[in-house]
Amino acid sequence: MEDKSSVDLGTVTELQRHLNELLKQLSPERLQVLADFAAYLANAESEAATQELLAIPGLLEQIKRSSATPKTLYTPWRTLRSDV
Repeated sequence: MEDKSSVDLGTVTELQRHLNELLKQLSPERLQVLADFAAYLANAESEAATQELLAIPGLLEQIKRSSATPKTLYTPWRTLRSDV
């Protein structure tokens, strides 16, 4: 599978345009098959990204610790960056 960063934006836009044209030609039954397949691909991509994150040593523990931090210990970003 090709890395997203190596595909130029013009190619992606052209692929999306072509796909939209093809979608108009499909029967409702074929559209359902395509929707199911697209959902499968999106899930597989999401799962791969999840596995990549879980492979980072200590990341899950760090997220759990961050989630457990009381909100009163946070500083509002507007007080840190008034120019934003």
